[in-house]
Amino acid sequence: MAADGFGSFGSAHEDGTRENDAAARPCRIITIGNEKGGAGKSTVAMHLCIALLRQGKRVGAIDLDVRQRSFTRYLENRYRWIETTSSRLPMPDMIRVDASALRSLDEAEAEEANRLEAAIKRLSTVCDVIIIDAPGSDTFLSRLAHEKAETLITPLNDSFVDFDLLGDVNPQTLQVLRPSFYSEMVWSCRKTRAQQRKRPLDWIVMRNRTSPLEARNKQKVGEAMDNLSKRVGFRIAPGLSERVIYRELFPAGLTLLDLTEKGSNFAFTMSHVAARQELRELVLMLKLPELADADLVI
Repeated sequence: MAADGFGSFGSAHEDGTRENDAAARPCRIITIGNEKGGAGKSTVAMHLCIALLRQGKRVGAIDLDVRQRSFTRYLENRYRWIETTSSRLPMPDMIRVDASALRSLDEAEAEEANRLEAAIKRLSTVCDVIIIDAPGSDTFLSRLAHEKAETLITPLNDSFVDFDLLGDVNPQTLQVLRPSFYSEMVWSCRKTRAQQRKRPLDWIVMRNRTSPLEARNKQKVGEAMDNLSKRVGFRIAPGLSERVIYRELFPAGLTLLDLTEKGSNFAFTMSHVAARQELRELVLMLKLPELADADLVI
């Protein structure tokens, strides 16, 4: 780790471009966030990152999960895979922002804010898109990441246990009573963006790990989510289904888009074809201006 609170490695640029010789350019910030672990945040962040790189976009990655560092470890595994197989897999410019060790809360928050701002500034000079993996808890850095985002993606397991993150429901009727703590936090971030006259936040909730069966619970969760989306203003996207392949890919640092690359010993099956289609639908759902005229190669 560098003395300034950064750790970084990897580059999406083969021509040696760096911030000291690149003019500032418009750069979209996408935050992957919720306040509950186990919803697949890092898997979504990694796959979206590689999907955009394979579309020819310059991508920066920031890991704010100062404890688990799943996104960082995923990219470290990828870097090792490239080194050992001599593969030419696309890599983002990665910056890990560390929590402050200062004892004063005000000073610690000021230092963390400066670190995140510096990381974004550094990446925005060479990147089209920055993907931030936010912590799975309510922290100062997490709130900053939500305020910075132009697109917020919230992966959510398809159950009422996870839905409680967004809204409270009546235990008898399962009707939504009120937005919950995470929805209120996002609303607060939206107000902050409006006061700063920034572009509105586009919030997308992904129904992750959905069951292929049309179970009653799945239908009820869908109805509750549709109801709440109209009240608090988010779009609903189909997420990534529960598949063993995601857990198998992590140690190698690979994604579904890398299975046919040199050194891969994963058999490409029809299940993987279906999984790649899910990823394609997610990228299309984002409606990124950067991909408006692109032919998706996912």
